[in-house]
Amino acid sequence: MRSDKVRYFTPRDEELAELLMGIGIKRNVSKVLVYLANIEEATSRDIERGTDLRQPEVSIAMRYLKECDWIDTRESKSESKGRPVKIYTLSRPITEIMDTIEKEKKREARHQLDLIQKMRECISMQ
Repeated sequence: MRSDKVRYFTPRDEELAELLMGIGIKRNVSKVLVYLANIEEATSRDIERGTDLRQPEVSIAMRYLKECDWIDTRESKSESKGRPVKIYTLSRPITEIMDTIEKEKKREARHQLDLIQKMRECISMQ
C-alpha cells in the first residue's frame, strides 16, 4: 500500500532524533526510529524523503532495527511490474523501545563504572 502523502520531519522530530544521537544511537537509526514512531507504516522511499536520508542510509538503519526486532516488514505488490514494495512498521510501541534502550544504557554505564573501580583497585595495590 503506497502512501500518497509523505510525512516530513518537524522541528520536534529533529529534536527527538538529536536526543537519541546524544545517547549514542546512530544518526540514521535515530531518524528512522523517530519517523516510524509517528506513522502507521512507510515504504523505504517514504522514509528516505521524510527523513532526508539516502537509500543506503535507510537500508543500514533498517538492518539494525530489524536485528533489534524493533520493526516488522511486509511486502505489497508494486503498481508497476517491478519488485514488490517493502512496508515497514514498528513492531512495538516507541515507549517499549525506549525502555529497552534505557536498560542497555544503564547496563553499559554500570559496566564502565565497574571498570573504573577495578582500575582504582589496581592503582591502590601499587
